Amino acid sequence: MPRDTPEITPETLLMAYAAGIFPMAEAQDDPEIYWVDPKRRGVFPLDGFRLSRSLAKVIRRGDYEVTLDRDFAGVVDACAARETTWINAPIRRLYAELYADDYAHSLEVWSGGALVGGVYGVTLGTAFFGESMFSRRRDMSKLALAFLVTLLRQRGYTLFDTQFLTDHLASLGAVEIPRQHYHTLLADALQHRARLTGPVPQPSEVAHLRSQTS
Repeated sequence: MPRDTPEITPETLLMAYAAGIFPMAEAQDDPEIYWVDPKRRGVFPLDGFRLSRSLAKVIRRGDYEVTLDRDFAGVVDACAARETTWINAPIRRLYAELYADDYAHSLEVWSGGALVGGVYGVTLGTAFFGESMFSRRRDMSKLALAFLVTLLRQRGYTLFDTQFLTDHLASLGAVEIPRQHYHTLLADALQHRARLTGPVPQPSEVAHLRSQTS
């Protein structure tokens, strides 16, 4: 699709999400943004998260802390700290502004006071648009997703958009759907309201996902 310039505003970005498209950059040092509307879209059915026995054990162990919106910038920076990334300076600035306006959120995983995993995304209506995640310790991105899915269910969200389907996400229960089906789900989600606020789920609540999906 045609490229846009870095002058894009947070308001335009929200309109894009509502229309089913999202921004990317070719590389971290590329100042331009382009729009993506995949023919097939990755989504997480909120009742279909695949929690393995080993991950449930990690969750129950509880040697970590999970927070919501404590370090949004830290999560974005960690997600961008890769050899190749689509998070450039304009995108980072735009999401920081969405976070300030309560449209973007992060879920952080901490161990020993250090940020070891997390995920961030954008919310509109009852849709959560997952942008990126990272892990600095084994299973921490999976753990972050398990907590996020539980939180979204508790808060009344209906759509968890992962943009693309990867083998990693598929192993956890994400699926791929046609663009038209995605737009139908999105249109419905935009008719309702939910807020990603309040305390994060307890480990016992997240581990309970296994009994629901086994």
